[in-house]
Amino acid sequence: MAERVTVEVDGRQLTLSNLDKVLYPATGFTKGEVIDYYTRIAPVLLPHLADRPLTVKRYPNGVDGPFFFEKNAARGTPPWVRTVTLPVPGSTKNRETIDYVVVEELATLVWLANLAALELHVPQWRVPRRSRKPRTDLIVFDLDPGAPAGITECCQVALELRELLTADGLTPAAKTSGSKGMQVSAPVSVDDPETPSRYAKALAERLETQHPELIVSRMSKSLRPGKIFVDWSQNNPAKTTVAPYSLRARAEPTVSTPVSWDEVASGDTLRFTAPEVLDRVGEYGDLFAVVLDEGARARITPSMATRE
Repeated sequence: MAERVTVEVDGRQLTLSNLDKVLYPATGFTKGEVIDYYTRIAPVLLPHLADRPLTVKRYPNGVDGPFFFEKNAARGTPPWVRTVTLPVPGSTKNRETIDYVVVEELATLVWLANLAALELHVPQWRVPRRSRKPRTDLIVFDLDPGAPAGITECCQVALELRELLTADGLTPAAKTSGSKGMQVSAPVSVDDPETPSRYAKALAERLETQHPELIVSRMSKSLRPGKIFVDWSQNNPAKTTVAPYSLRARAEPTVSTPVSWDEVASGDTLRFTAPEVLDRVGEYGDLFAVVLDEGARARITPSMATRE
């Protein structure tokens, strides 16, 4: 019989199981430690998940075992967990809609961690409770290095990208992917949810023209060795990006970690594990908070994507 323990989280009763189960074999990091991390990081993580339909990547037997993506609310989802039903045109599973989980409280985060939902992925739009219409509020650039390029080259590209975004009135923030690369995001306001993708593509193409030896904006993997692919396509409303402060399913419990622009400029190896991220938040607070700042939200228009 699997070991189970009942806990109360902010007034919610939860049954947790197999807390000693090792989910990261290389370091011995257990499910209990995963739950502890998500509990302690919740004050800065929850605002970045609020109102966003969640896709999780679950590893029931640890990061070395099989995994699966889960968009539809899992069987046995507690009735107090918020879900939102959204259309999924073109679904490969012949679904017309999906009941997404929306994380609103610590108890939901703990419940997901108990399911070994190690990775949390969200779109660049929200579904506020007072509106059933999605609201695009972020733009993201996923910087993906092609070996032998790595995080140092990602930092160089992030700084170039920051300059272009700032010139357009945007306020970008950077984070590691927790894997090989980085993401640069900024809060935006748009009328058409397709505008961020078009604008991001235009900036990626401009960067490729300016730095062809370092940057590629095209999808073909044959073009990527030794360069940084500026993936603008993550702004497609159907796509998601790993959330800030999410664990990643690597050999060690690395985290998608917000970093300061001074750290990006240093070009140092930016790689942080869960304990290190908790220490960083204690020292610096949320270095990604600007993407939640309504005052920093810049308007982007279709014309911005067609400038020479």
